[in-house]
Amino acid sequence: MKLIFPNGEHEPVNLGEGITAIGTAADCPIVLAAPGIAMRHAEIHLRNGQALVRVPDPRNTVVLNGRQVTSDTALKPGDLLLFAKIGCQVMAAQEKPAPAQPARPASASDDNDGRTRIRQALPKFMLRGVSGSTFGKTYALVGTMTIGRQQDCDIALPGDEISRHHARVQVLPDGVMVEDMGSANGTFINDKRVHSGVLKPGEELRLDTVRFLLMSPGMETAKPNPQPAAAAAPAKSGPGAGVWIAIGVIVLVAAVAGAKFAGLF
Repeated sequence: MKLIFPNGEHEPVNLGEGITAIGTAADCPIVLAAPGIAMRHAEIHLRNGQALVRVPDPRNTVVLNGRQVTSDTALKPGDLLLFAKIGCQVMAAQEKPAPAQPARPASASDDNDGRTRIRQALPKFMLRGVSGSTFGKTYALVGTMTIGRQQDCDIALPGDEISRHHARVQVLPDGVMVEDMGSANGTFINDKRVHSGVLKPGEELRLDTVRFLLMSPGMETAKPNPQPAAAAAPAKSGPGAGVWIAIGVIVLVAAVAGAKFAGLF
């Protein structure tokens, strides 16, 4: 079994028996120096021809065929793996990769290009846990997915407050449609209970007490400054006005004192 990186981030790798670590650390057999890749981002375990992918830290984003990897998951030839935003394809050892294509402008209609397929598999949105047992964990959203306590859910969450099938999410061009599936404790968008509604990037999804933030690519690097309007307001009554008020008071006091002095003589 081997890994092929169609976008050239790494040479093809033949997986040997045992553990193959993937990350930015120099001692990893597969070093991927790219944003979002942890020092030991993931491991591939191969035993007797059977391979599985393991994620040492749940904060590390690993997606297999469009689904977030949260536990040891078997691999087979033809699978698409994403480590953060770096895609690769799992192939049988004897299988030959497609010949490299000459560089040309990207085309939206080029549906037969393996690189295009991997780019399409990149998750557009992710849920990041911000409370409880999900704190710091990320869950890639692709297509339509269910969230609940039952293990057959696409995103399985522990906890008695979560219903067996709590909510359904569907990725839209500009957000995520959220639909409550008859949960006992409710589904909330920005603390407003909803039967269905659209969740936008940066907004909060809450399933009873379990809270998530909807993230989109680039949100972590963007640092908007929400202060300009508030900062501008004090400028109208800034220190200049205070100075003129003080001067007026001094002049008034001086005038009163002068009048009293003149009255004495």
